[in-house]
Order: sequence, then structure tokens, then C-alpha cells
Amino acid sequence: MLSIQRKPKISASRKLMLKSLMVTKAKEELEQESLDKEEEKQRYLAERSPPLHTSSMSLAQLQDLCRELHAKIDVVDEERYDIEAKIMLNTRQIKDLNIKVLDLRGKFKRPNLRRVRVSADAILRSLLGSKHKVSMDLRANLKSVKKEDTEKVCGEKTVEDSDWRKNVEAMSGMEGRKKMFDAAKGPAQ
Repeated sequence: MLSIQRKPKISASRKLMLKSLMVTKAKEELEQESLDKEEEKQRYLAERSPPLHTSSMSLAQLQDLCRELHAKIDVVDEERYDIEAKIMLNTRQIKDLNIKVLDLRGKFKRPNLRRVRVSADAILRSLLGSKHKVSMDLRANLKSVKKEDTEKVCGEKTVEDSDWRKNVEAMSGMEGRKKMFDAAKGPAQ
């Protein structure tokens, strides 16, 4: 069988030329758009705030003009505050909707988790519910070892080593530290 190779509809050089034309056209449109915005801004400012001629005004007229300007500033600040509140509300709604969309898809962002220490009782309570009161005694499951078994395994032990509680009580406090210091000092002399 003969394999027929398709020829591309547009050659690579033509495709590159079209891309470059599209980029230049987009640049021109962006520049024109920025110029239009600047002109609109100038028109709006000229309409809203005409130039002030204060050279021929008396003190009372200047004070009235200041009061009018302050009133206009207050109105503009109120409008700005209202718009900011609407923007914050809209961004919050957008976040909520994005979360809903992600939940519907089944994919969601995992939050950064902190390491929390939880006791075994708290884990059991959370698993079994607050109705069940469970206390987990970890020592209950430990194997009990008789004293005779340990002596058989360890062999000979000194009296001080076998009863460690007495040894700890004897060495506690300043007297015990002094004994330890004297014992360490003794063989060195």
C-alpha cells in the first residue's frame, strides 16, 4: 500500500509571519487602548473638577470654595469605600465558588497541616464518638516479668544495682552529688 503524506496547509514560514503580524497588531491595540484610557481620564477630570481661579476671590469666597471641595471629597470617599466593600464581597464570593467547583471536580488543594499532639484517649474518643468513654491503659498490655527471671538472665548483680530505687534516693540532693564527686575524685588520687 502506498502511504500518502499530507502536506501542511500553511507552511512554517507563513505561520511565523502570521504570528509576528498578530503580535504587532496586539501591541498596536494595547498602545491605542492605553491612549484611550488616558484621554478618558483627562476628560473625566476636566468634567468633575474644573480649573480653579482663586486670584480674584475674597476670603469668604475662598472659605466657601473650601467647604464645597471638602463636601465633594467626602462624597468621593464614600463612593470609594462602597466600591471597595463590593470588591471584597465579590472576591470572597469568587473564592467560595472556586472552592465549590474544585469540590465538585473531586480535586481540592490540601491545606498546610500542622503537627498536633493528640493522646490515645482523644483519638479513640474521636473515632468512637463522645458517647463512649474509653481509657487506654498502655501498661495493661505489657508482659509482666518476675524478679527471679531477671536474675537468671542477668547473672550476678551487685546489691546497689539490683535495688535502684534506694540508690536513686541515696544519691538525690546535695549529699548525693557530694558522694558522686568524692567517688569520682577518689580513684584518680
